[in-house]
Amino acid sequence: MSTENRPPHAVTVGSPLTLPCGVTLPNRIAKAAMSEQLGRLDGAPSQTLTRLYSAWGRGGAGLLVTGNVMIDRRAYVEPRNVTLEDDRQLDTVGNWARAGSNAGAVMLMQINHPGRVAVGPLHRRPVGPSGLRPQAPGFNLRKPRALTTDDIADLIRRYARTAELAVAAGFSGVQVHAAHGYLLSQFLSPVANQRTDRYGGNPENRRRMLLEVVAAVRAAIGSRAILSVKLNSADFQSGGMESAESLDVALALEQAGIDLLEISGGNYEAPAMTGVVSDSTREREAYFLRYAEQLRARSELRLMLTGGIRTLDFMNEVLARGAVDVIGLGRPFAVRPAIAAELLTGTGEPRTLPTAPRIPVPGADPLNSYLQLAWHAGNLRRIAAGQPQVSGPGAVRTLLTAGATVSARALTQF
Repeated sequence: MSTENRPPHAVTVGSPLTLPCGVTLPNRIAKAAMSEQLGRLDGAPSQTLTRLYSAWGRGGAGLLVTGNVMIDRRAYVEPRNVTLEDDRQLDTVGNWARAGSNAGAVMLMQINHPGRVAVGPLHRRPVGPSGLRPQAPGFNLRKPRALTTDDIADLIRRYARTAELAVAAGFSGVQVHAAHGYLLSQFLSPVANQRTDRYGGNPENRRRMLLEVVAAVRAAIGSRAILSVKLNSADFQSGGMESAESLDVALALEQAGIDLLEISGGNYEAPAMTGVVSDSTREREAYFLRYAEQLRARSELRLMLTGGIRTLDFMNEVLARGAVDVIGLGRPFAVRPAIAAELLTGTGEPRTLPTAPRIPVPGADPLNSYLQLAWHAGNLRRIAAGQPQVSGPGAVRTLLTAGATVSARALTQF
């Protein structure tokens, strides 16, 4: 829907949004979570991470969602994740919150546990709902230990404690990560969760842990802080959670009183969140729009749509017709930190941004996927240092250097 044909007072990317808890987002553009890997060895946010969020905070987004913050230092999603288990680093975490919110953006901390896809510590056995290896290469080398009910109770307390600390440090709330094949997503999956107790065996039991985490987090942060959940629209994996079951989970989350649901999809074995799975040109503009529309027909939940969104006209169209409430962007923020301000003024959009270089060799897709993630990670460090993003001549060299740097960081973490 073009600007000249839009009805008066239609919702656009520039419209504010008040969430059920009472917090108001100044606009509808969100920086979605990305892997930063910029925590210190002691788990605290580094100065580089704080400077990065200061740049994003000045960039115009109404909402900033951090990358993974671990609830348990015994299990990391990636090397150098920030960990928040107690108040030892609360001042440093507070500096991080203030850096992102000083210019008016709302800051959410994404809290997570990797479950059976933990990359480390390497000397520890990963845990999961059942003792089943994931099928993703590299992640199937260690067989996970099935969690006991006492373990589950401990993890629920850890989610709540991390959320409580985040809000105490100055974050406006938290996002509970229940997507992409991490622990809570594993409990939702019929493939990963083959328990026969009250946490498995049927859809109601599989979503029990997520709902108990949500209840514990809400009790910890109170009714005036944002409680968001990131949920798979489907696992896009044979035997995994399908969209019909995911819709039931979303409706249960609405009944539980969450403030914002971010829609995503896929896992390490079927990475739909990267655009690998899409079934029409329209959905390549927004990978999970069809699910959002199905949910909107049954729910008044505030919805955030992330993945593959590339044009301002499309953003304003889905916002104006109420299909979703917030537009999430990830990698565009890793290329241009002020992309939100450009969208708000109509001077730029994601499709005009440079993309990561590729190695044009047949069969190099897995390597390209890793190196592009590394290239974006390198850009995050350049943004934090106030340096321009690299493209054009020399970009492949930068990509390879970034890949080597990320690998080196992995070795120094464990």
